[in-house]
Parts: sequence; structure tokens; C-alpha cells
Amino acid sequence: MTNNDLPNQAQNQEKDPETWVTGDEPMTGPQASYLETLMQQAGRQDEFDPSITKRQASEMIDKLQKETGRGQGQGNNES
Repeated sequence: MTNNDLPNQAQNQEKDPETWVTGDEPMTGPQASYLETLMQQAGRQDEFDPSITKRQASEMIDKLQKETGRGQGQGNNES
């Protein structure tokens, strides 16, 4: 089986934030910006913490994308 035989989703899978080698580093600028935007849309802007890690930011972004319906690949809004 070649990569061309794999479903598109399998080829584009992201790594679990729990396995990131750099997950304990401070979140990136783009993560902070997007997280602030999502928190505002969810009415939770007072909960923004600029000192969280990349891993924590990624997990919060995933959760808020589902909550707000934003983000690519979010085909439904199951909770």
C-alpha cells in the first residue's frame, strides 16, 4: 500500500499534544492570538492565561473550536 492508497484523513493526522516533545514550552504567538479570538467568541475572554504551554493552548483551542464551531475539519459540533 502506498501513501496514495491511504485516506486523506490518515495522511494528515496531527500528533496528540500529549506526545509533543516541545509541549511544555510557552505557547506560540499565533496560538495566543487564535486562543484569544476563540475565547472572545465563546464569551470567556476573562479566562485567557498568557502563561500556558503549547500543549495546554492546543487542547484549549481544540475544545473551543468545537464549542464555537470554528476551525477546519470540524464537520459537526458534538460536545
